[in-house]
Amino acid sequence: MTRSIAYHANPLLASKTPVWRSKFIVAMLALAFALLAGRAAHVQVFGNDFYQRQGEVRYARTLELPAKRGRILDRNGLLLASSVVAQSIWAIPEDVPKDDPRLRDLARLLDMPLATLRQRLSAEDRTFVWVKRQVDQPVANQIAALGIKGIYQRPEYKRQYPEAEAAAHVVGFTNVEDRGQEGIELAFQDRLAGRNGSRRVIKDRLGRVVEDVREVLPPEDGADLQLSIDSKVQFFAYQKLRQAIDTHKALAGSVIVLDTQTGEVLALANHPSYNPNRRHNLSGEQLRNRVLTDSFEPGSTMKPFVAALALDKGLVRPDTPIQTAPGRMSIGGATIRDSKDHGVMTVNEIIKKSGNVGTVKMAMQMPARDLWEAYAKAGFGQKPEVPFPGAVSGRLRPYKSWRPIEHATMSYGYGLSASLFQLAQAYTVFARDGELIPLTMVRTDRPVSGERVFSPESALAVRRMLHMATQEGGTATRAQTMGYSVGGKTGTARKQEGRGYAERKYRSFFVGLAPVEAPRIVVAVMIDEPQSGHYYGGVVAAPVFSETVQHTLRILGVQPDMDVKPQIVADLVEESF
Repeated sequence: MTRSIAYHANPLLASKTPVWRSKFIVAMLALAFALLAGRAAHVQVFGNDFYQRQGEVRYARTLELPAKRGRILDRNGLLLASSVVAQSIWAIPEDVPKDDPRLRDLARLLDMPLATLRQRLSAEDRTFVWVKRQVDQPVANQIAALGIKGIYQRPEYKRQYPEAEAAAHVVGFTNVEDRGQEGIELAFQDRLAGRNGSRRVIKDRLGRVVEDVREVLPPEDGADLQLSIDSKVQFFAYQKLRQAIDTHKALAGSVIVLDTQTGEVLALANHPSYNPNRRHNLSGEQLRNRVLTDSFEPGSTMKPFVAALALDKGLVRPDTPIQTAPGRMSIGGATIRDSKDHGVMTVNEIIKKSGNVGTVKMAMQMPARDLWEAYAKAGFGQKPEVPFPGAVSGRLRPYKSWRPIEHATMSYGYGLSASLFQLAQAYTVFARDGELIPLTMVRTDRPVSGERVFSPESALAVRRMLHMATQEGGTATRAQTMGYSVGGKTGTARKQEGRGYAERKYRSFFVGLAPVEAPRIVVAVMIDEPQSGHYYGGVVAAPVFSETVQHTLRILGVQPDMDVKPQIVADLVEESF
């Protein structure tokens, strides 16, 4: 009885609880459960894919298994480009201790400022960041020895180019992702690249692979590619070109060597060049493959085509006399000049001494359409059919727009433009008895057939004229080669500047073939802006031709067709241009 009285006497227990308070508490509990249910639905249903991915990022990774890029070989199987394993450094930024003193050593090994390294390790992507790609193996070993948490290595393939500067414009190079950027590497990207594989794995917190979670997809390595280039010819041609540029203080130069039996390009070189193994601070001047990308007015190297066409049409014979006195002629108010008054000259002598007046007189006997068609059949004005990036077509304007003076200047190489590649290919017409042959950068052992441009008789006659040009009294005595007969044509052209021509800027050319009676090779040389005081093609470019021909024919095993005797270097014969 006493206990009951005490209970009712407590005022807190005796007071009534408001109904709204209990309802409020129940409502809050219900709301909390509703929010939890909504969050669960968001995580498990609506946002499931997102959270699944976020979870996998922390324990599962897809490791790319890089394919090995195909090798590039020369015609004899020597390496021009190959891939070697190189380690790339990557990190999980959130795992790297930011105050670790070893980061300073890491920055030094990677040859980068410490601030740059710290910036990369503070990237927004906290699970993966490249620190530096493709470091040398000794450096990678030192980095591994540091033992910095969160810093890892991954093997990749790095491209190496044994021929360096000599073959740079042929082979080209790849970027850090192993994709072709220039040259053959770019032209044959799909063939060389292969296909990467993949491996899906689970990793522990230290980045160690625990297990595979699906079948490994193996990589498919790229196919090897064997070029037509002969690395010995390539290196020698490049060296002789560079020496000529240094000797004559020239701006640049190019050389190309063709096999007239198969249409293979045996050498293609430019200077300035670059080392594709070390591509820091490269300029456009170094990267330009001038043999294919630069076009220019070919000057007197076009005169043999005019002579061949005139012979084909029966307008002249090799011994037909043509009056060139007084060494100049006027057409439409413009004056065309020879280097001097040669008087009466035969067609043979016109090519031998590179006469402008005689060439123009032959050209003006033919309709402009005939000259245009002959040039077009020889490949001028058309893009070369080689899978090489940047090849230009040059310029050959329609004959209907030619004025009389243009008809005349076209005959000695002004008013049209061509690349050195086009010019060399065009001269296969004389080496192959009137046929223009297709060219290739890939090795082939099969003889190639061409398209008829001139008759065999006319082509042979012009070939003998080209031989005369290298003999005493011709413009190209410095093209003579010990043990082999040669034929070719000099060219010297003023460079265009604005709407006219520069006074003291020239391009010097020589294009020729050897041996004369059974040509095996065509060699074309261009030297841009020689500054040593000499600029005639016969002085500047012809010696490069001579040495390249001798070396190449010996490598090809071509037997000498002449007695081996010292080269005849006669007095300089000035060219008309």
